[in-house]
Amino acid sequence: MSWAFRGLTSAAGGIAAIHLCGPAFATEPEPSPKPSADVLEPVVVAAQRAPVQRTIDRTVYDVSSDLQATTGTAAAILRELPSVEVDADGVVSLRGYSNVTILVDGKPSAQLSGAAAADALLQLSANDIEKIEIITNPPAQFKANGSAGIINIITKKRHEMGPSGTAQASAGNNGRYVLNFNSGYAGKQLGLAGGLGLRQDERQRLITDNRAAIAPGTNSVAISQEDLAEHVRRSTPSIKAQIDYSFNDHQSGGVAFSERERSGGRHFDQFDESGLPDEPPTSISNRYSNGHEWRLDDGEDVHFEQKLRQPDETLSFDLQRSSVRERERYAYTNIYTLPVVSPSYDDLRLNQALVTTEFSADYVLPLSNGRSFKLGYDFEQDNSAFDNSGDNINALTGQAIVNPEITNDFHYLQQIHSVYASYLESMRMWTVLAGLRLEETITGFPQTAQSADSTHSYARAYPNIRVERPLTGASTLWASISRRVTRPDPEALNPFIDSQDTQNLRSGNPNLRPQDTQSFELGDKFESKNLNFGLTGYLRRNRNSVTEVTQVVNTQVVLITKANLPRDTSEGLEFTADGHFAPSLSYALSANLFHDQIDATALGAPGVKATTGINAKVSFDYHPTAADTAQISFSRSDRRLTPQGYVSGINLVNVGYKRQFGAGWAGLLTVSDLFNGQVFRRFVGTPTLTDSYQRQQTGRIAYVGVTYTFGAGKKSKAGFEYDP
Repeated sequence: MSWAFRGLTSAAGGIAAIHLCGPAFATEPEPSPKPSADVLEPVVVAAQRAPVQRTIDRTVYDVSSDLQATTGTAAAILRELPSVEVDADGVVSLRGYSNVTILVDGKPSAQLSGAAAADALLQLSANDIEKIEIITNPPAQFKANGSAGIINIITKKRHEMGPSGTAQASAGNNGRYVLNFNSGYAGKQLGLAGGLGLRQDERQRLITDNRAAIAPGTNSVAISQEDLAEHVRRSTPSIKAQIDYSFNDHQSGGVAFSERERSGGRHFDQFDESGLPDEPPTSISNRYSNGHEWRLDDGEDVHFEQKLRQPDETLSFDLQRSSVRERERYAYTNIYTLPVVSPSYDDLRLNQALVTTEFSADYVLPLSNGRSFKLGYDFEQDNSAFDNSGDNINALTGQAIVNPEITNDFHYLQQIHSVYASYLESMRMWTVLAGLRLEETITGFPQTAQSADSTHSYARAYPNIRVERPLTGASTLWASISRRVTRPDPEALNPFIDSQDTQNLRSGNPNLRPQDTQSFELGDKFESKNLNFGLTGYLRRNRNSVTEVTQVVNTQVVLITKANLPRDTSEGLEFTADGHFAPSLSYALSANLFHDQIDATALGAPGVKATTGINAKVSFDYHPTAADTAQISFSRSDRRLTPQGYVSGINLVNVGYKRQFGAGWAGLLTVSDLFNGQVFRRFVGTPTLTDSYQRQQTGRIAYVGVTYTFGAGKKSKAGFEYDP
């Protein structure tokens, strides 16, 4: 549950400037509230599963009435949307590219940036989400970072006055459970909102890695196999609060706070063996890990809006700070079967802190005849610190001896100054949205053993333009062009080696350059009462894309690092549709036919590589009665190229059922990954290495639960969510 009071315009082009706490003021013209009706009235039956609105610069998916709103997370809702893929670890891709900027109510945060984003999406409750915007060619008021585009998560907002709230409890298999309570009050001037949550999750993964490698400086081939069984159990409490106040008819503001903590055990058993082809193994060992992980996400936000002379002319300010702090502790026991030697012991400590501070000022001036002008300034500062250490333990004395090979410290600072201007005008049959964003980026990190002191500064211009023209009363033709950038994540720049998996070491590259992307789109959209569909052709040209490169360390160990890919392109044709077969049966489907081409000759590949594939999604909602809703959804992602091989596709099936009992009560049942399809497969083939890696998320995830809605919130449509 969340609430709304007054619109707050921000750099996101009319989206409220709030943080992860969820509830916020209303920020766009909203439809008038429907007349009060019991939740069992036919209006609930007639509601579409995920209504789609296509505006001049984005596609908006309303998920508030979706059967995706109670027990699951943001990652699961995103997985259902066209153009979007989300893997088992929460990594998001848009049309096959993971360089996606994820916002909440139009604002970035440390929790949804870089490597931290995947974990955050697996924790962010779907119960707080009302809409999701997909913006593949963003206008100038959005940051230029994220070459694949922007995913903007819009939290739920209330329009009814008075108190309201929701309470929800769900129990899942293997000890999982979800508890949520949200409440708030909206008055003429004062608005209050807050919530508490608690989630316990259980995950098991099986990893198998088979490889044949030629060690550097030798001509002999050796084969090795790694089998790893991982078990993770996490508890995640959360709290959020917001106060908003309208001082008078022209001034309003507010403050927001959110905090989410995750902690739990992480254990694995690892088995390794290696030897010559067609010969008995010459090395057999086991590695046992006893670990604990902890993560704290918090955010604070202060915002203010001043209405000026003309109607809807506004000046708004926003200051926010967000942070992610992580600590991981692992103790290892190593048993050597062949050759037989005494057991050894070691430990590893991983710490990281990501802090983002941002200030923005935005001015909106509506003009006559549907024209408008926007102008803004934004300053962002990112501080990142990675502090890792490890010891070898003397088996006789228990004394810890520092291991310098895995003890290191890396700090990174980035500052971005941005100004933008955007202009919208309708000229007879044409509508034009044009803008320009100028960004100056300053980055730096101190000297390490692998790199010297580094300070870089560069300024670039990022233009964009989009035009639309109606063809018929329901059909509109449109085209867009934009330029964007993807700055390397701090973790991708960190040169120190991560040795959590002793057979698959990882490190960054401090010499990475930012990726430059030119994006072109041409499409048609059709909207009617019972059918909406869109057809989009797209072309994306990239320079200096950041990619993974696998290098052989020895016959059993590889190092996965980062490099810039000189050139790559992606083109495709995307189709989306949603509508009703009957008043009680709705559907949504999408398909993306793509062709990718990679020029990795500079990285040692023999030539240009290309692939063609198709991603598809389909879902059905069935309302046999006013009280009952059933859902089934299927998604398929095709394989994708890498410079040294490919990553295979994934197929998923989810089912769910909900029943309204009246008086605000509802029961639900969900089963996600019905056929155990969450399997990640990666193949690498080079002159010195053949590697087949598989990681499977084991077990279906089932939840049964109940929700209760009280106050004005009883008019909203509650649902349920699959767990990712």
